[in-house]
Amino acid sequence: MDWQEARDTLRQWREDNMRNSEEVIEIWQDILSNYTHKVGDEKWLIYEQVCLAALDCHRLDIAQECLEALDKQFPGSFRVRKLRAMEFEALDRYDDALKLYDSILQHDESNSVIYKRKVAVLKAQNKIAEAVKELTDYLKKFMSDHEAWMELSDLYLMEQDYSKAAFCYEELILYNPHNHLYHQRYAEEVSFHLSSFCSLGNTKEEKYVRLSPPWGNDFRTD
Repeated sequence: MDWQEARDTLRQWREDNMRNSEEVIEIWQDILSNYTHKVGDEKWLIYEQVCLAALDCHRLDIAQECLEALDKQFPGSFRVRKLRAMEFEALDRYDDALKLYDSILQHDESNSVIYKRKVAVLKAQNKIAEAVKELTDYLKKFMSDHEAWMELSDLYLMEQDYSKAAFCYEELILYNPHNHLYHQRYAEEVSFHLSSFCSLGNTKEEKYVRLSPPWGNDFRTD
């Protein structure tokens, strides 16, 4: 593979939204790192792609090399800040990562990726209750994000809060009643636990599980 084929391969993976992290690192080290002067402005997209791949593979030396180049070219860029925060995550510097993510959100409250990164950081720290709060706040702004509803259900299952986990899947089924995967996961992961939980009760009150929306009026717009 020559440098042009390497460039085209990485470009195709970006267009197809494919990470292929190990392969990206191999192509970078073996070929493209020596030909960035030939690819024009596309090199900045390649640096970003390689940085993400390096973080996936915990090749922090390569990630740092890419970040230095991007930071020099785009000082103060929120896109580069996000990469820096992800590097902090890889280094277990979670507080530093959260500070950077918060600084980005102060300037761009609509950045859904950053909200999700914050949830990932809190989850990595096993701060499940805080992750739940962050995700419910996010869903007040992005109520149609199906991936977020699924993640919230998983968090509630971790907390053994089965009624709220059930509500999340009920929302998903309302949005897309023909998606059989939602029905399947609701039955396999939520209803099973919910029925098991109910069977533990010895009184009518103990057996009752509330299936109404778990946040009350928290989704109000005023």
